[in-house]
Amino acid sequence: MRDPFQNPFPTSDPARHAIWDMLVTRDIDAFLAADWSLVAGDFVEDGFIGIDARRETSPDNWRLSFPSLAAYRDEWVRQAKDFARQSFAEDPRAAIFATTTLEDIEINADLALARKKFDGGLKKTDGSYDVMKWQTVYYCRLHHGRWKICGFTGYLPNPMGPRA
Repeated sequence: MRDPFQNPFPTSDPARHAIWDMLVTRDIDAFLAADWSLVAGDFVEDGFIGIDARRETSPDNWRLSFPSLAAYRDEWVRQAKDFARQSFAEDPRAAIFATTTLEDIEINADLALARKKFDGGLKKTDGSYDVMKWQTVYYCRLHHGRWKICGFTGYLPNPMGPRA
């Protein structure tokens, strides 16, 4: 059984290990703390781009919602603060880690493609269930000796649909 808190990449694979820590542990902890400063250093600001797939399989419906890191940061902070105001019937950190998988990171020279998936959700105190079922493809770059996010296509459906 998979330990959702355990980085699946060994320290002998330093690039993938670092990318997983950045995209899973630091991202989840910063989001739960609603503290952008904990992840601000994980991004390359120059040329950053974020695509919102709107949980749609057709790229015709995707939007360039985050043409800059500042635009993404503002939405990230808004979502984190909204999340912090909610009441859950279970430990949100444990539930988010259990929902999150990142086991596929492709590296080519100083660039990486990381596929982070969410499949589950959180039980709320009012008896409802906050569904987390999407995926994000992150574009990462080795920047000044450290792996950082330079863009993403997020809020993709999970799964994307039938394979041809």
